Amino acid sequence: MKKSKNQSPKKRWATKDVMHQIYENHLWGGAEFDFYSGDGSHVDAITEPYIKEVSAFLKSFESPLVVCDVGCGDFNIGNQLIGFSEKYFAVDIVPALIERNKARFKNDNLEFLCLDICEADLPKADCIFVRQVLQHLSNAEIQSFLSQLKNYPYCIVTEHIPNGDYEPNIDMVTGMGNRVKKKSGVAIMAHPFNFKPIASYELLRIVLDDESSIQTMVYQNF
Repeated sequence: MKKSKNQSPKKRWATKDVMHQIYENHLWGGAEFDFYSGDGSHVDAITEPYIKEVSAFLKSFESPLVVCDVGCGDFNIGNQLIGFSEKYFAVDIVPALIERNKARFKNDNLEFLCLDICEADLPKADCIFVRQVLQHLSNAEIQSFLSQLKNYPYCIVTEHIPNGDYEPNIDMVTGMGNRVKKKSGVAIMAHPFNFKPIASYELLRIVLDDESSIQTMVYQNF
């Protein structure tokens, strides 16, 4: 595992501890479950349109793609997409969560990996899924991760953002929340990230009842 230029080992372990505590204390809800990745992974109005659009995207290719799903969480979403891939790498930072997923989900083309996406070399793939992950990270961690995002031909990135105009990428401490309460959201093509794909388009936008939306973008790098 390589060390990020932006973070010390102390910071890296702090991030892992934060995510562990979120799951252990059910800070995203779902106290009746062993692990619960939040309503965004379980509410039908959010999950069903996402699965429909992403599966259609994957099926649009003549040959199945190799997929890397970072921040795979409790795998309620990914489990419904593995059948459309040649190989499916599912990555999360919480060791106990990955071990649980390994025991619960079995498929010949499925591999779970416990990695810090801001520090480790990620698996090679044709397409990477980043679903409501960056919104919980500091700008330094996002910047570190984005250095690897350019290695993937296709990137499907989902973020919780305010409706209408907003100031993108206001910094925050890594944690269970996001930037919406600050009237902000992660926009990787905006300053200070300035991610530059060769093409991009909105795949899906789910408007919520709190003046915010869950937006899924497709970025093509090459």
